[in-house]
Amino acid sequence: MSSATKALQAAKFLSGMYRERARILYWAHVRGDLFSRLILPNHHTDPYQIYEEMRARGPLVPTRLGNYTTTSHRVCNEVLRSRRFGVRPEDGSEDLANQAGLDLSLLELNPPDHTRIRRLAAPAFTPRRMAGYVGLVDQAIQGLLDQCEREGEFDLMTSFASPLPIAVVTHLLGLPNDPERLRRLGSTIARALDGIWSLGQARTLAAADAELRTTFAELLDRRRADPRDDLVSALVAEQGRDITPAELSALVRLLLIAGFETTVNAIGNGMHWLLADRGQWDLLVKDPGRAPAVVEEVLRFDPPVQQTARVANQPTEVGEVLIVKNQWVITLLAAANRDPEVYPDPNRFDISRESPVEHLAFSGGIHYCLGSPLARLELTQAFCALAERFPRIRQTAPITMRPGTTLRGPLRFPVTVS
Repeated sequence: MSSATKALQAAKFLSGMYRERARILYWAHVRGDLFSRLILPNHHTDPYQIYEEMRARGPLVPTRLGNYTTTSHRVCNEVLRSRRFGVRPEDGSEDLANQAGLDLSLLELNPPDHTRIRRLAAPAFTPRRMAGYVGLVDQAIQGLLDQCEREGEFDLMTSFASPLPIAVVTHLLGLPNDPERLRRLGSTIARALDGIWSLGQARTLAAADAELRTTFAELLDRRRADPRDDLVSALVAEQGRDITPAELSALVRLLLIAGFETTVNAIGNGMHWLLADRGQWDLLVKDPGRAPAVVEEVLRFDPPVQQTARVANQPTEVGEVLIVKNQWVITLLAAANRDPEVYPDPNRFDISRESPVEHLAFSGGIHYCLGSPLARLELTQAFCALAERFPRIRQTAPITMRPGTTLRGPLRFPVTVS
């Protein structure tokens, strides 16, 4: 490709990007479109305030593009479970759920491809496998906390929340444990879930994606030549029969990114709210056996994945609104988890809560998070160990939250354990 062609493509990209940014700003600030306010690029905002404004407008709120958002637990649950909706249009129409052009494997596949590939990955998350991961998770936690104890003051995210799930998922996939590199790559790709808002970001994303593709191409080659008792070896054995090389590469990349980005943010969000209310923290310190309940309340109250989307594959009525074919419904999972029609006093963080229904932090229906058992295991042991090892832990400076809408969690979380 010539330099002139590259320059023309870059100019077209920049022109389209800034036009879209201008549209969002106009609709957010002039037209009062709540979803545009929510997704303002590079905007740090409290999404829960916007969710409540949306809720006041009804269970389904139209967006500027003619789609709908919903804060209703009932509607979210119905849409996520309905076979009348998919994760991408079946006729090749515009895929609004993946504007960054990432290959998200299971997350953007409808049946039967979704069913086929999910079935291949599912054995990695059986109860028997989970029992085998307990020792690995505990060893990783204690090693990290030993280092944190020696430091006394540290960033909870970089010293603990991030390296823990990276250590686990790299062991699961058979990768070298390189937490800083994988954190950088994962964060770059996760940020793109909210769209691409600068040429620099596009270049960084392309480089990160290429680096991950090379890493996994080398790993897959090694497992073809030297199979092990791990998930990647099992998947390689199915290549050419139940999974194509491109599908295999995409699936393994997804397992890496999804395997640590969500858990990192859930640890950060959980500790944020536990330390914001010392009464809640003291309950956990006095009884670390409450850790499973802490996990569920964290996932309900401030989940790492705030939203997902589904597209109607046929005309269907939801919440007394007719959704036409190829119209999208953006299910605001975090808002649904605070729906007052379902949860008493929903905006209160309470680890003693007895929730009447399951939260939607792991989505629902056929796309229910495949790795949820591993995430729950890691989070339970992490909160339990932090309470046991550092009962006097406290925040020492303001938390810096990551920008963006889809994933929510701290970037920096300074603490001391003395």
